[in-house]
Amino acid sequence: MIALSLAEIAEVVGGQTYDIPDPSVQVTGPVVRDSREVEPGSLFAAFVGERVDGHDYAEAVIEAGAAAILGSRPVGVPAIVVDDVQTALGALARHVVRKLGTTLVALTGSAGKTSTKDLIAQVLQRKAPTVWTPGSFNNEIGLPLTALSATEETRFLVLEMGARGLGHIRYLTGLTPPHIGLVLNVGTAHIGEFGGREQIAQAKGELVEALPEEGAAILNADDPLVRAMASRTKAKVILFGEADEADVRAENVHLTDTGQPSFTLHTPSGCSDVTMRLYGEHHVSNALAAAAVAHELDMPAEEIATALSEAGSLSRWRMEVTERPDGVTVVNDAYNANPESMRAALRALVAMGKGRRTWAVLGKMAELGDEALAEHDAVGRLAVRLNVSKLVAVGGREASWLQLGAYNEGSWGEESVHVSDAQAAVDLLRSELRPGDVVLVKASRSVGLESVAQALTENGAEGEVAAR
Repeated sequence: MIALSLAEIAEVVGGQTYDIPDPSVQVTGPVVRDSREVEPGSLFAAFVGERVDGHDYAEAVIEAGAAAILGSRPVGVPAIVVDDVQTALGALARHVVRKLGTTLVALTGSAGKTSTKDLIAQVLQRKAPTVWTPGSFNNEIGLPLTALSATEETRFLVLEMGARGLGHIRYLTGLTPPHIGLVLNVGTAHIGEFGGREQIAQAKGELVEALPEEGAAILNADDPLVRAMASRTKAKVILFGEADEADVRAENVHLTDTGQPSFTLHTPSGCSDVTMRLYGEHHVSNALAAAAVAHELDMPAEEIATALSEAGSLSRWRMEVTERPDGVTVVNDAYNANPESMRAALRALVAMGKGRRTWAVLGKMAELGDEALAEHDAVGRLAVRLNVSKLVAVGGREASWLQLGAYNEGSWGEESVHVSDAQAAVDLLRSELRPGDVVLVKASRSVGLESVAQALTENGAEGEVAAR
């Protein structure tokens, strides 16, 4: 974070200072909410959670070098006390972003946000110092913490914005007003909370409504609900996609023998070939979105293509590929799942496993509401239609719907199986995997299927995992 005195921070957040001998002392380290991340000069945000009260760590973080805590009550150590820590954190982020004048790129969408954010960051980093959202740190707490990690040297700030309902993105853009707003897609993730795709589109479109007239809205030309958002902004509109009218588009799209996308990138400034290190054709759309952002920031097509070809995955458990010594390939995509990302991952699995046996180890997709049965059934059916060698559905009711969909599509129980938990899946795989097999592991984060992938890749594929 840029250096600010405790007195200045207290004024910005509307807080009272307690036990601070010298208000001119500056916060020169990061703003953190995890006591283990405290560094000399840090500001520790003390949140009160269901299980943990950050105020309980106040003495420890001061001893570790924190300049003060930002909390909701005095604790006998240097503190700035506010009514609401989250609101104060947002106010501080807004102040810092305004003071820095950094070009802020914000993105949202139902699927692919984190992968696209990682691509944008790696492309823009070649041009100038860039700060970006770590992992999926995209909510009312994670976003201001990311913004506060920017410094005077930061030229670009790339922020992923998530939403669980109407008004959430409007709130986030109020904290960190974007100059460039990117909307990837409108799918069915969290549809149970929103109530329908139209409501999801309404929420995602809050991003382009927040853009200034001199800004840029980057929209997916291949998604009608996203494309329609052009009418909701006064900013310049740039379309990306495979549609002919897209400003930034891909031609000659194909997958390599190892399942990595290759295409010719076309931008208004020129064209250049791209072969990605990431796996799956769905990354073409993500790459085009990143290219559109880079083009708007005056990067030439050849430089963008080179950056996209060299970019890797910066976030854990997202199509994370491990080659075992025995020739088994494990694809850990277990960070999260929704119908769109499930379909993309299955197609990537089939492309990677051409000529090899393929295993789809799948679990529950959360927050689908009334659509849950139909969507799980559809994913099970798709696994059969794509000729995935074996579907292993892991967990309770939703997993049984996956397996039932596969069975009804024609697996007749031979190409699909339902197991109770992660350990049962590991036991099955250890007994039946053969050299050369490709295994995809994917489910919503709450299922914890990363433990299956880890058990298959750690210690020579030996060891136990905790049943869930």
